[in-house]
Amino acid sequence: MKPILAALIAATLLTMPPARAQNAPASAAQPPDFPGLGEIMTLQQLRHIKLWFAGRADNWPLADYEVGELREGFEDADKLVGGGTVDKMVGAPMMALQKTVGDKDRAAFLAAFDRLNAGCNSCHQLLGRPFIAIQRPTSLPYSDQSFTPQK
Repeated sequence: MKPILAALIAATLLTMPPARAQNAPASAAQPPDFPGLGEIMTLQQLRHIKLWFAGRADNWPLADYEVGELREGFEDADKLVGGGTVDKMVGAPMMALQKTVGDKDRAAFLAAFDRLNAGCNSCHQLLGRPFIAIQRPTSLPYSDQSFTPQK
């Protein structure tokens, strides 16, 4: 079931036409090959899942990598939404997550992860997308990746 889910997500990403942010200001025009907000946020959701399982497994190098990838994705989303909106909602939680990962502090990581979720949900509310509600992942769609730290 999980490999099928991952394949469906990949197939969907490869076949969907680029979506454009409805809230993007005219000055935030992006090149035609720049991904739309939907594509960016779908990748963010996958990174969010990987970050959760990396932190839960104390795989701090992987968690650090995923925090960096999330940060880049949020920067791209902010370009489309404009006004620094995304950074205002998730900037502080992302900094807290980076610190907990650097400190290798699982308890603090769990709390910071929940604050990131709250920031994501606040942003979705602000942008008129309250039906997109982010939470802690409950299952791992990556059966082909080990989240156990490698020696």
